[in-house]
Amino acid sequence: MQKKHNRKAFSMIELIFVIVIMGMIGKFGVEFLAQAYESFIFSKINNDLQSRSSSAVEFIAKRLEHRIKKSTIARNVTGGTPGTWNYVEGGLGDDNATVLEWIGADIDGFRGIASSVGAVPYTPNWSGIIDLNSSSAARLISPATNLNRTNQTISTLSYGASTVNDAAIYLLDSLYTINSWGYDKVGVTDQNRTIRPIRSVVNVNEIWPSNTVPSTNFAGRDISEYYKLTWTAYAIELRDYNTTTKVGNLWLYYDYQPWQAEEYYDNGVKSALIAENISAFRFRAAGSLIKIQVCAKSLLTGEEYAVCKEKTVY
Repeated sequence: MQKKHNRKAFSMIELIFVIVIMGMIGKFGVEFLAQAYESFIFSKINNDLQSRSSSAVEFIAKRLEHRIKKSTIARNVTGGTPGTWNYVEGGLGDDNATVLEWIGADIDGFRGIASSVGAVPYTPNWSGIIDLNSSSAARLISPATNLNRTNQTISTLSYGASTVNDAAIYLLDSLYTINSWGYDKVGVTDQNRTIRPIRSVVNVNEIWPSNTVPSTNFAGRDISEYYKLTWTAYAIELRDYNTTTKVGNLWLYYDYQPWQAEEYYDNGVKSALIAENISAFRFRAAGSLIKIQVCAKSLLTGEEYAVCKEKTVY
C-alpha cells in the first residue's frame, strides 16, 4: 500500500497577504525609523544648545554680580577694531555693541582664607573699611586688612602677572561718579577720582597711593570710609562673527588695568573661550540691573535653529 505524503505550503492568497504586509512594514517602518532618528538628532542638538547657552549666561552672570556697577560700559567693534563706547548704567548703551566691559571687585580676596586649617569663619584679605581718624595724606589705614595675603591671591589668579601694586580701590561714597575709570588709553592721572591706583609698602593694613600717578598722596582728596579693592577689569566679546553662518565665538578677557591705560584688546591680556557658535550676545541695563542674553546656534541642520537663554543680574 502506497503511503500518502501531505505537503505543507503557502497558498497564493497567503503569499500575496504576506507580501502586502511586508511592503507596508517596509514603507512605514523606514519612515518610523527615519522620524525616530531625526527626533533623536534634534533632541541631541537642542540639549547641546540649551547647555551651551545656559552655561555661557551663568558664567557671565557670576562675574557680573561683583562688578563695580558705575564702571560698566558697552563697546561697538567695527572691522575688528573697538570703537565708540558708552556707560550702560541708567539704560544707556548701544544696541549694536558686541562687547560688555566692567571693572570687578576682588571678591576672591574679600572672601579671604581661614586663619588656620579648618578654622571658621574665613577672614577677608581686605576689609573694605578705612579708619579715617588714623589715616593721613600719605597712606590710608584699613583695619583687618592683610595686603600680603591679597598680593598672594592676585598673583595666583593672574598667574604671577599682577600684584597689589597693579590694584586700585573704589571709594563707595565718593562724590565723584563715572569719570576717569581709565578707558581709551587715558588711565587715571590723579588721585582725586572715584577709583584710586594703590600700592603696598610695609604694614599689611596700610594702603598707599600708586607712585605712578602724578598726585602721589591723598592730600586734599575726597576719601570715604568704605571701599572695594579691584585688580582687573573684564570684557565679554562676541568675536570672529561669520556673516555666512551667522555665528561667532564668545570670549572672556581679564587681567588688565584700565586705570593704567590698559585695554582688553592689548597684547598680553589673558583671554578664555566661553562658548562657540553663538548667534547673539545682547545686554541692556535698567537702573542698576543688567539683563544679558546668549543665543547658541546649531550648524548641523539645514534650517535656522537656535536656543536663547537670558538672566537679569543686580
